[in-house]
Amino acid sequence: MSDVRDLEDHIHLFLPGPVETRPEVLDAQARWMIGHRMPECAELIGRVHEKLQQVFQTKSRVLISASSGTGMWEGASRNCVRESVLHAVNGAFADRWAEVSEANGKRVERVSAPWGTAFRPEQITERLAQGTFDAVAIVHNETSAGVLNPVQEIAAAIRAMPGGKDIMILVDAVSGMSGAQLAFDDWDLDVALCSSQKAFALPPGLAFAAVSDRAMERARSIPNRGYYFDFVTLDRYLQKNQTPATPAISLLYAADVQLDAMLAEGMAARFERHLALRDRCIGWARDRGLELFGEEEYASPTVTCIANTRGIDIGALNAFLREEGMILSNGYGDLKGKTFRIGHMGDCQLGDLDRLLEAVDAFLIQAGLWTPTTTGMAI
Repeated sequence: MSDVRDLEDHIHLFLPGPVETRPEVLDAQARWMIGHRMPECAELIGRVHEKLQQVFQTKSRVLISASSGTGMWEGASRNCVRESVLHAVNGAFADRWAEVSEANGKRVERVSAPWGTAFRPEQITERLAQGTFDAVAIVHNETSAGVLNPVQEIAAAIRAMPGGKDIMILVDAVSGMSGAQLAFDDWDLDVALCSSQKAFALPPGLAFAAVSDRAMERARSIPNRGYYFDFVTLDRYLQKNQTPATPAISLLYAADVQLDAMLAEGMAARFERHLALRDRCIGWARDRGLELFGEEEYASPTVTCIANTRGIDIGALNAFLREEGMILSNGYGDLKGKTFRIGHMGDCQLGDLDRLLEAVDAFLIQAGLWTPTTTGMAI
């Protein structure tokens, strides 16, 4: 039987997710199937959980779900919000999480910042002081705008407020976890959730959520937490290295292999590699007369969002890149055509990124948008 990965139509993904997945990780999914109540599956979940705790930098439980990160949005909102939640919105995904909370009957208030702008702690604490909130929900790494919110500083400011210890701090770490520093215990967070197809460089289909003891206590006090994403039930089964429903066993095999590779690289080294990739993107854009869309001080380590100030036809660019076996991402939502995004998360290396940027250069030259010179870069 031929390996489908040998086909010439493979497109190397430089997207904000799903991202490129290594062959050995894909191969792990082809292992013989086991029953989800067999001891072999409990051993697998136990191994994966212990490694996830290292990635999340926590001694708390890390819940495992066969879902996307969106499912854990719903779980966090249902389990940790009694009545009201303050959603910090500075991008499309932050706004969508607020919609999820509303769909689950929670009273939602939004504190907003322009897309491309990171929140400062005082913006959150000043709004919290104006009302009564059970929780704050914030996106760590907003892929629609390429911005990393300073969650550590925001969390510290919330905890320093009167009553701040009782406010649940819920963090969407979907596209940042394992690519950008997030220390769950040290930052005193309550929920940090993510999905597998981003910086973990796994296929889609798994979601993980670190949940504090404080958040579990809150969950136990809230009725009607739902069924599939009930944190109390998920935690009870996790203590036996099980999940309430049948897990995505093949994906857990892949996670087991990938987590070994991530921890062998070392999380500090992994964070530094992502920062180097980000800086390479920013330098390349600047040299070609392009601008970063958001604040450079808060530029995402995992996806670079570039303002399309040269009027590049992003569709034509991607058609050109596909002929070279690559693809990047157009802007998201209202930013479509106004920006483009380069995902450089997961196992992406500088050599991979340079290959993409060289291909983009070739397109810019062909389109008459950029001319290289012997002494520098001329637009």
